[in-house]
Amino acid sequence: MKILSKRQSNPSGLRRPLIRRLTAFTAFMVLSVLTPFPTLASDWRLAAPGYQFHFPADHGPHRDYQTEWWYLTGNLQTTDGKAFGYELTFFRYGYRSPSQRGPVKSRFVMDDLKFAHFTVTDVSARQFHVAGRSSRGAFGDAGFLSGSRLVWIDDWELDFTDQHFAAKASNGDTSISFELKPEKQPVLEGDNGYSRKAETGNHASEYYSVTRLQTRGTLTVGGQTYQVSGLSWFDREWSTNQLAPDQTGWNWFAIQLDNGSDLMLYQIRRRDGSIDPCSGGKWVESDGRTVELGSDDLVLQPIRTWTTVDGKATYPIGWRATVPKLNFTCSITTPVDNQELNVGVRYWEGCIRIQGTKDQKPVAGKGYLELTGYAGTSRSEQEQPAKP
Repeated sequence: MKILSKRQSNPSGLRRPLIRRLTAFTAFMVLSVLTPFPTLASDWRLAAPGYQFHFPADHGPHRDYQTEWWYLTGNLQTTDGKAFGYELTFFRYGYRSPSQRGPVKSRFVMDDLKFAHFTVTDVSARQFHVAGRSSRGAFGDAGFLSGSRLVWIDDWELDFTDQHFAAKASNGDTSISFELKPEKQPVLEGDNGYSRKAETGNHASEYYSVTRLQTRGTLTVGGQTYQVSGLSWFDREWSTNQLAPDQTGWNWFAIQLDNGSDLMLYQIRRRDGSIDPCSGGKWVESDGRTVELGSDDLVLQPIRTWTTVDGKATYPIGWRATVPKLNFTCSITTPVDNQELNVGVRYWEGCIRIQGTKDQKPVAGKGYLELTGYAGTSRSEQEQPAKP
């Protein structure tokens, strides 16, 4: 794999057999040539209202659905205030539907393809380090549910044991190793976990978040290792049908305020430039109580943009957000403009800073912003996993 940052590296993954080191883009191109949709949609389970969530079981994979993802983002700092952001995301794309699975003799026959994205934002250095991996898991180098591991690709992994998570990843001279302890119970997004993406059709996911995890561990960047602590956000979604044909991408905000409250906001954008009514969010009080937000409850105004060096994408990286229902307003900025991932699919995902008021009292916070569909096509159109 290649780190798409100011430095280039040649990690050990490049010495593995070709089939184990396909990039995400190459892997999906191969799949699309073989068959764009390898199974009938009816073979896969569709997200539907009334799903009964069970924890910690639902932290694991859901192989009856075609796609799912484990999403970790966070803002961390050293004791002297040096700041970092990070993202570690795992995807599963089902290739053989439940009705097609059965005993096989060849390890090259796969049920699903695994992907992962890993980034570190060094705020003070204004540097963004990003890498992507993909694997069939033919040699045990990727998979799900083994010991404490929920999901892994090589030495990138997400674990769960004793009611807390652990995450680790490394690429060249950049690495993380964290323990993450939830401060709140999982929050069911949308309608009790059913998150509709479009007004017509079966475009929806099962979706929950752990909006606040106390995070501690080590982070290495540029060969220097730091002890860091801070807060992370964990998103889980699984589905078979996500965005509709007339939708092009989304703006997604995960905000953690210093008063202990958390806020998720998202807008799904249509190709005609309008916002789909199936947008919204959720407010999570410090004690875990929630307030559901619909599209009409949000006023999100872009106030600053950043354009990539090649000019192929312009991202709205500065915002003003108002939620009258909550008596909340804030400005959203980023300390590092260039936090674009270009790992076969292009999208912007980076750390943000929040300044605002809640009930006429000042609040501040940090979080993460994801912007897709600004480089021509959305992530869900290029690789099946998609959020929100």
